[in-house]
Amino acid sequence: MSQLRQRLTVEDEPFLTVRSTATGCPSGFVIAPHRHEWHQLVYARVGAMTVQAGRSSWMTPPGKAVFVPAGQLHSIRMWGNVAIRSLYFPASLQLAYNDCCVLSVTPLLRELILRVIELGSLDSRVASDGILLNILLDELQRTPIEPLMLPLPADPRALAVARHVLASPAGAETLDDLAHLYGSARRTLERLFSRETGFSFGLWRQKARMLDSLRLLAEGSSVTEVSLETGYTSVSAFIAAFRETFGRTPAKIGAGFAPALQDPGAMRLPGSIQLLRGDRTDTGKLRERRKLARRNPADQ
Repeated sequence: MSQLRQRLTVEDEPFLTVRSTATGCPSGFVIAPHRHEWHQLVYARVGAMTVQAGRSSWMTPPGKAVFVPAGQLHSIRMWGNVAIRSLYFPASLQLAYNDCCVLSVTPLLRELILRVIELGSLDSRVASDGILLNILLDELQRTPIEPLMLPLPADPRALAVARHVLASPAGAETLDDLAHLYGSARRTLERLFSRETGFSFGLWRQKARMLDSLRLLAEGSSVTEVSLETGYTSVSAFIAAFRETFGRTPAKIGAGFAPALQDPGAMRLPGSIQLLRGDRTDTGKLRERRKLARRNPADQ
């Protein structure tokens, strides 16, 4: 995993309204379960991610973002080489979302995220940063949520069936077959899936197959190969279901996956920060911005 950060002092921390990181991760890389004290917005500029939190997972195609609330234990798995651009907001800040969710990143939101990454952070002592923060929060408020969550049932019988499907999404077993295999009844499983995931078993399996298709595309499979691997006998039917789920065709989303990295630092983008306790050095960029703010008191 490649990561480039700027250094800020611990004295700066109380004044930061947004922090950022820019990271490049290879395909298959897993960020182990962890949590943050700040809210996190994880934007996949290139590549796809699966974010796992609690009994649910969120598959994030290229160009989408996942919101993770402060304190939420979560892990992230990369599909394809992934360029992550993350923003962090104070836990005290009231945002439009309370739970994990996938967001459709608008062109304006994308540019705002990249601008903050370029700056490294937003500082409440810099007037222009306050303006940028207000625009960023307003755009987040307007950003639609994508229905890309795949919840897992809690009941052990239904959970066993769900894990079976996830291990082999293209499997041809009927629900009767799976009920017999795991010592349950069809109607019991139907009731459990509906009650604990919000989907019928058929819809849940279709959603699992669609989310798994992103992984296959990231690994370089053709659209035809992906359609077969996810249990579709008709490529056109697969493309139609894929477009309905993700809003784009497999070919367009497939173009958002990066080729193999020749240089692990190829996806680095400077501008992210790291707070180091006891380090009294400051970035020249932030120092210069403060000087400009002081020279223009009319802008305060």
